Amino acid sequence: MRVFRPVRFADLPDIEHLAVAAGGNMTTLPNNRDHLEQLINTTQQSLQQNVVSATDQSYHFVIEETTNRKILGISGIEACVGFSSPFYSYRCEQLQHHSQTLQISNTIDTLNLSQDCEGLSRLCTFYLAPTESMTSALPLLSLSRLMFVGQQRHRFGKKLMLELQGMVDTEQRSPFWQSLGKHFFNMEFQRANYLTGINAKGFIADLMPKYPVYVPLLDKTAQQAIGQLRPDLLNVKKLFTSEGFVQNNYISIFDGGPTLEASTASLKTVNTQFSCNARIQDTVDSSTKQAVLISNNYVKNFAALHTLVDLSDIYLTPEQAQQLNVAVGDKLFVLPLDINQNTLAPETIL
Repeated sequence: MRVFRPVRFADLPDIEHLAVAAGGNMTTLPNNRDHLEQLINTTQQSLQQNVVSATDQSYHFVIEETTNRKILGISGIEACVGFSSPFYSYRCEQLQHHSQTLQISNTIDTLNLSQDCEGLSRLCTFYLAPTESMTSALPLLSLSRLMFVGQQRHRFGKKLMLELQGMVDTEQRSPFWQSLGKHFFNMEFQRANYLTGINAKGFIADLMPKYPVYVPLLDKTAQQAIGQLRPDLLNVKKLFTSEGFVQNNYISIFDGGPTLEASTASLKTVNTQFSCNARIQDTVDSSTKQAVLISNNYVKNFAALHTLVDLSDIYLTPEQAQQLNVAVGDKLFVLPLDINQNTLAPETIL
């Protein structure tokens, strides 16, 4: 059985393995033991806080295989972007240039360094072991955290955002970085990602251009990469657009990948999950049941499972009840899953 739950200090070795497997491509999952320890510590502290509104809390969750205690993936939520450290993105805009003498007008695409996304909540640190990408672990890891958001609305902002990884070439290099960021930072993409991941973000404001970047001056491949994502992430984007996320006018300052945004109150998961009281029986027939995510209603000990149930007559097995830490009569939340949420293409990184 696989359970989705908050990260614990005992998970550190497995999370280090996930960070190594991510290959330095994830800003929020650097291969740095001190940072990963802090990630766990911040999660535990945030879960214990009596939160009135979103501030500097962040929450990271893992999927654990209960038979061998192996960690299969990790995902997170940052309660308030930019609260404790700056969050930068490029705002895509247009400038109008006009010559009265020649009667010529030009519209020029520009990129403007901004901190406009600060104050939003952010989905982050989504990494699933590639061997699990076509299994039920994918919706469990991606949507259970939205169930948590829906149950604990006061802990998060009115809007949620996420960044998807941008295009890379056949050698796994970012054309956007090669044409723009590399010239200002004088370092490789992975190094800049790593420094940002360990919260050494001062270099961004120090080194990034202070004036608009004129898009036509970039290499053609970099221009084409703006707001585009890696092809293998298309189904991940579809998952979030089906939740109500839309692409906005902001992109990642490193790889030019798109930013998605949604009203928390309008998210499909937030509005579709429903509550019921726990009932338990030894044998649960799953022959004609629907796939669901089912969670308890706790904060510190939040847990969710992927299973099959009869939506008109929901029961847990004793083992499931144990993993959710619930007894008969306790409150549960149930999220029915669409069929395509169990057949998403592999992906890994968000």
